[in-house]
Amino acid sequence: MTTKQAKIGFSPDIAIPPGETLQEFLDSIAMTQVDLAKRTGLTTKTINEIIKGKAPITQETALKLESVFGTPASFWNNLEANYQETRARLQAEKGIEDETRIARLIPYPELTRRGFVKPTSKVKEKVVNLRQFFGVASLDYIPDILPVAFRKHDKASSSHYALASWIRMGELLAGDTITKNFSEKKLREMIPNFRELTILEANDFIPRLSDLCTSCGVALVIVPHLPKTYAHGATKWLHPLKAMIQLSTRYQYADIFWFSFFHELGHILLHSKKEAFAETGEKTKEEAEADRFASDCLIPSTKYKTFILKNIFTRDSINKFASEVVIDPGIVVGRLHHDKKIPWGGFQDIQRKFT
Repeated sequence: MTTKQAKIGFSPDIAIPPGETLQEFLDSIAMTQVDLAKRTGLTTKTINEIIKGKAPITQETALKLESVFGTPASFWNNLEANYQETRARLQAEKGIEDETRIARLIPYPELTRRGFVKPTSKVKEKVVNLRQFFGVASLDYIPDILPVAFRKHDKASSSHYALASWIRMGELLAGDTITKNFSEKKLREMIPNFRELTILEANDFIPRLSDLCTSCGVALVIVPHLPKTYAHGATKWLHPLKAMIQLSTRYQYADIFWFSFFHELGHILLHSKKEAFAETGEKTKEEAEADRFASDCLIPSTKYKTFILKNIFTRDSINKFASEVVIDPGIVVGRLHHDKKIPWGGFQDIQRKFT
């Protein structure tokens, strides 16, 4: 390999065993394999297998060859190392063919647009780039590292690999977010502060919300919606002292954003650190618990029950109640929609949308 080839990352398309070089050395000085065996103390069979590429040049053998030929042991060690690496690389490239099927299920153009992978139209290059994006040796391992993305979906058009890609983007962004060590006590104490932010516009509350989360050991990331994911949010522990809350921009209504935030917060405070969750509409015990947690955090249950018992749902009554519990009126409207106390679309103008 030339110096220029090394600089540009030259990758040979054939693995040449170091035994071929050894044979060239023997031929150049008219030495037989039997003679070399006698001079090194190795068996003739071992010498023959090295030359045929069936046996490696060990570090001990390299030192013996250094004594016989005067060529540094590092020369022989490097030949062997390069051979083994090239052979392994070529074998891995054969596996790429099997992974192209998976690569086609991943929204590569969108990942490129967002700067997570390099642009390319070559499917084999996509496989290599996606391996690096997911941090796996093979795309076959994606379900193993992100099992939450491969649970049952309600939507027939959903894509497990699209969801895995969306969550992985969140992981990478959250990994770059510096947080304090996680404190459950501090996070619970922060809930009233989170609620106060619901009355602000997105440009005002998002930086504050992010800062409050990082101070408790939670990395908050907002990752734009990815088609076929149908996810509002996700929760994952990056390590025991750092959790991630990932939110989508699928819907731009403030009440949906805040419900999703408190829903994911519920997973962090109520459930195991070993579990990851994605809010895709799946009906499980944990999801139901997170829903109740979010509902009670946003609107205290006792005050909400008193409000709905009056059965007076007017613009004035909604605004007055929201003011009493210090919450965005749109969140009250969203709750009334969900509980079927008012028709879907009723008072929709009260529900703020983020730009």
